[in-house]
Amino acid sequence: MKLRKLIYAGLAAAGLAAGPAHAVELSIVHGAIGKDNEVLRAELDRWEKQTGNTVKIVSMPESTTDQFGQYKLWLSAKSSDIDVYRLDVVWAPQLADHFVDLNEATKDIQDQFIPSTLKGQMVDGKLVALPMFIGAPALYYREDLLKKYDRPVPKTWAEMKETAQIIQDGEREAGNKDMQGFVFQGAAYEGLTCNAMEWIASYGGGNFVEPDGSIDINNAKAAEALNMAASWIGTIAPEGVLNYKEEDARGVFQSGDAVFMRNWNYAYALVNGDDSPVKGKVGVSELPKGGEDGKSAATLGGWELAVSKYSKHQQEAIDLVKFLDNYESQKERAIVTSRPPTLTAVYNDPDVAKEQPFIPLWKPVLDGTLARPSAAAKRKYNEASSLFWTAVHNTLSGDGSAEDNLAMLGAKLKRLQGDAW
Repeated sequence: MKLRKLIYAGLAAAGLAAGPAHAVELSIVHGAIGKDNEVLRAELDRWEKQTGNTVKIVSMPESTTDQFGQYKLWLSAKSSDIDVYRLDVVWAPQLADHFVDLNEATKDIQDQFIPSTLKGQMVDGKLVALPMFIGAPALYYREDLLKKYDRPVPKTWAEMKETAQIIQDGEREAGNKDMQGFVFQGAAYEGLTCNAMEWIASYGGGNFVEPDGSIDINNAKAAEALNMAASWIGTIAPEGVLNYKEEDARGVFQSGDAVFMRNWNYAYALVNGDDSPVKGKVGVSELPKGGEDGKSAATLGGWELAVSKYSKHQQEAIDLVKFLDNYESQKERAIVTSRPPTLTAVYNDPDVAKEQPFIPLWKPVLDGTLARPSAAAKRKYNEASSLFWTAVHNTLSGDGSAEDNLAMLGAKLKRLQGDAW
């Protein structure tokens, strides 16, 4: 806490420059979970003191699917109400026409970023957005319970299911009737796409759209992965998980009522926070493999900052984006929210390593993440993802077999694809 206060105080003092003669008001739209908005507001306060401008946060619902829908409404109307948008890592190809090219404004700092984070935001040579933070999911587990039941950290999904069942049953017999074995994001939205991509890739079943744009999701390994996940519902995972998003899963795990959880990096700071019932009892590892011959697969996540073409204050908005992505802001974000930075140097910062040892240790996982096929599906990505998560959700809900649902999914994706993506 002392370090955090020093960061806030030091950065605030450094930003007390005189403001412009004509101050402007900007709006930033920001779909947030965890401590995201708390940290953003502190950073905006510093930028306001430094520039004399003001910034309003327009909050969004937790669901990225709902966020995307609202963004499309604003942008198709060419609304000037929003100056800066926080974008999901996969949205650049679909929304590129609505944002300012940041190449020229950021050419002096681009070499400070992890190259892959910038590459993912390039569309036809245009830098659509500047990477804010990246993410890769982890398997969160109760270290104390694994020790109590003498179980190792699982390496495969089968081992995870077995351990989850043993500990869940044991804890329920001991009096905790609410104990669950595993919680994840099972609602029908983009979060389920991320989860299901990991299951299928870990079994060697490919992606719902391959990097070259081809469709081969109707295969035996993909079906095996979905059948495996469907077997969790009502056994080690509650039926309610079919409506869970990130915060729902975290709430159950952080309350002490789950053995394992799949979630993003942001959850680490919260489950180990001073007010967390499981503080000091949580470990993280890479997600399980599909089998001994499988591999661990973690979907690439992250958020970017883009400047609207319809903003009346584009230069000020660009300055704000660069400020929110500078070393000091990314360092603070890493320490307070455990969000992995996009600037390479922050991973070597001793304060980050001390406060959030999770982050530097996780960089190899971040370097090898599984990309969603937004580059291949281009402007049709959101529709393709919706078809995918619907097929997966149906399978988890018992509405059709994995084999039948994947066969229908493959046919629908090919119709959506048409002659070309």
